[in-house]
Amino acid sequence: MFNRFMLVVVFVPLAVILIALAVANRDPVAFTLDPFNPGNPALTVTLPLFIFLFLALAIGMVVGSLATWIKQGRYRRLARQRGVEAENLRQAVSRAPAAPQGPALPKPTN
Repeated sequence: MFNRFMLVVVFVPLAVILIALAVANRDPVAFTLDPFNPGNPALTVTLPLFIFLFLALAIGMVVGSLATWIKQGRYRRLARQRGVEAENLRQAVSRAPAAPQGPALPKPTN
């Protein structure tokens, strides 16, 4: 149910906006990597503007995901350590001898 909600409320309008953006920005633009000689054809790429916009979006998502993954590394390491500790405790409990059974308590009489 939540997946369908996300699809309808978030991704469908986002797709419509991205398609409109692509249609409105299909004129070719020159992207150059040489700021001192912008006319250098070896370092200039001419593509429609929406491709550069989508590339910037994709690169931003990858960089943001990578930064988040690096930032949360300590929590993943802590979870691994605690998982190993929990498994060691489970094994120790399973290897421990059973506690001796004491005498049964008498049933209360009324």
